[in-house]
Amino acid sequence: MAMVGTKRLLSSQIHRISSLPLLSRATISKSSSSSSSSSSSSKKVADRIVKFSAIDHEGKKREVLGLSGQTLLRALCNSGLIDPESHRLDDIEACGAECEINIAQEWLDRLPPRTHDEQFILKRSSRSRVLNKHSRLGCQVLLTDDMDGMVVAVPEPRPWDTA
Repeated sequence: MAMVGTKRLLSSQIHRISSLPLLSRATISKSSSSSSSSSSSSKKVADRIVKFSAIDHEGKKREVLGLSGQTLLRALCNSGLIDPESHRLDDIEACGAECEINIAQEWLDRLPPRTHDEQFILKRSSRSRVLNKHSRLGCQVLLTDDMDGMVVAVPEPRPWDTA
């Protein structure tokens, strides 16, 4: 009887020791990934603020505050310029023309180029199937510190989006 108990104890200890390197690797990779992500999120919120202007569909210019790393669409929703319920804020698969934002000419070159998916959605949503060079999907533009002072225009909601 004592022999069976000893075997179980030894078996459980061997099992723990053999799984230790795998566990250590997971812990190390977890801690290194959390330290790299914490370095970007460890900036003070005040240091991450991006101020830009948005012209609403009535022509009024409003100052908008966003955070670097946040999408342009989320910042516009948080400011009340866009209804968040009409969007899946960061999901290009569910995206349509309702998150189309027009970017001022002088800021277009400072943004990363459109992805193929973004171009496809913008063309598909356009009545004439022609891509407006100022159009971007707000859910695909990530704010950066370099965008401080940017000017964007929020298009008028389409009648079928306001029902």
